[in-house]
Amino acid sequence: MSYQVIARKWRPQIFQDLVGQQHVTETLKNAILNNRVAHAYIFSGARGVGKTTAARILAKALNCVKGPTSEPCGVCDSCKEIAAGTSLDVIEIDAASNRGIDQIRELREMVRYAPASSRTKVVILDEAHMLTGEASNALLKTLEEPPDRVVFVLATTEPENLEDTIRSRSQHFHFRALTFAEITKRLEEIAQKEELKIAPGAMAVIARMAEGSLRDALSLLEQARAYCGDIIPDDQLRALLGVVPEDALEELVGAV
Repeated sequence: MSYQVIARKWRPQIFQDLVGQQHVTETLKNAILNNRVAHAYIFSGARGVGKTTAARILAKALNCVKGPTSEPCGVCDSCKEIAAGTSLDVIEIDAASNRGIDQIRELREMVRYAPASSRTKVVILDEAHMLTGEASNALLKTLEEPPDRVVFVLATTEPENLEDTIRSRSQHFHFRALTFAEITKRLEEIAQKEELKIAPGAMAVIARMAEGSLRDALSLLEQARAYCGDIIPDDQLRALLGVVPEDALEELVGAV
């Protein structure tokens, strides 16, 4: 099996594993249980806080063999295909590089047809604010008259740059930045599973530098492991990331 980076290996696969976004996950779970899933959602927030991951979990929840269910099994063919990114009925588009009207016209044609093997087609549009004005207008026409059995999720770091008409036709969930404590706790859990020994000071440096992004924290942990091995001391981590030791910083402040 090929090596998986930590962030991908430990990506949440069910709603309850999504850190720090209970206000979103509980609402989505209730919508699924009560058969009130909207035809379009906007997931907004900073990078690395779980927007695209939540969209994929929603796709699994809607299409799991047990479902629709708030707790997808993760082992049926549908769940495994969605997790692997091979499902024909979960369409992920990076709007930063596919932002024109032609791409959205192709998408509109794709969603006209019934799902190939699932209950519901799910379209995940990353960086949706990057769509051109013409592309946004083309998408709007689909949101105004959504096809049956299709759910759109527009993920964005800049919801204010989405067209007002798109925002008004979608349910909007804001994904907040994670706290220092939430990131630290998750780092500790993953370090234990990966059999990594991280000095408390090194853990704190990673959590602070991540600035609320769990994905950034895991990328820093991956970088630290490559440099230090499975034992990550405070001084080596600081040297790697160019962070001044606290005692040296105190001396510098005292000398001013």
